[in-house]
Amino acid sequence: MIQNDDDRVVFFDIDGTLLDTSDFAETARKAAIGLMVDNGLPLDKDEAYGVLKTIIREKGSNYGKHFNVLTQVVLGHEDPMLVALGMITYHNVKMALLRPYAETIDTLIYLKSQGYRLAVISNGITIKQWEKLVRLNVHSFFDEVITSEEVGKEKPDKLIFDVALRKMKGNPERSVMIGNKFKADALGAVNAGLRAILVNSDVTEEDREYIKKEQLDITVIDDIGDVNLIL
Repeated sequence: MIQNDDDRVVFFDIDGTLLDTSDFAETARKAAIGLMVDNGLPLDKDEAYGVLKTIIREKGSNYGKHFNVLTQVVLGHEDPMLVALGMITYHNVKMALLRPYAETIDTLIYLKSQGYRLAVISNGITIKQWEKLVRLNVHSFFDEVITSEEVGKEKPDKLIFDVALRKMKGNPERSVMIGNKFKADALGAVNAGLRAILVNSDVTEEDREYIKKEQLDITVIDDIGDVNLIL
């Protein structure tokens, strides 16, 4: 008989963990730029995309007005029509490409069946992270989404993990963080007293040696479906 232990929590990252985001932002941005240029932005598409990338680098990926700034830089003033074209195209293309990994939903079902409670810890904006979960139709699996926006600190800062554990009333020794970033997700979780699972990660051989040398409670897997073999 499965025991439902309320202090056991599995925390997930979203991008690159539950869903593949490797190319979709770039594809969506290029589609948006293409439409803006076709409708009067006076640069060629490569030039315009280069300017946009500079703005994103300076403002950060979570800034909400990249296309507004783009028209100001290029035209000397904000063009509401071009901004609207860029924003709508970007979001439509991005959301059309939004898909969970093949084993994501089966893994979430399995974890719930084992009595784990689920939550998200994300460096991002709260409403955007919930939007992704809703569009993927997996939002009902999660009790909370804890973000850097609300906490004021990003992973790997210990505070965001502490806040998440407090919100979920989780026991760090019986909880786990699943993500794809070695430093932000895995090291951040371990420093907060949780164990960690790295999935779809670009973890290096040097990182693996560090895990082994320091005897860190970090497991590296290739596919999210392999979580079922560990938890």
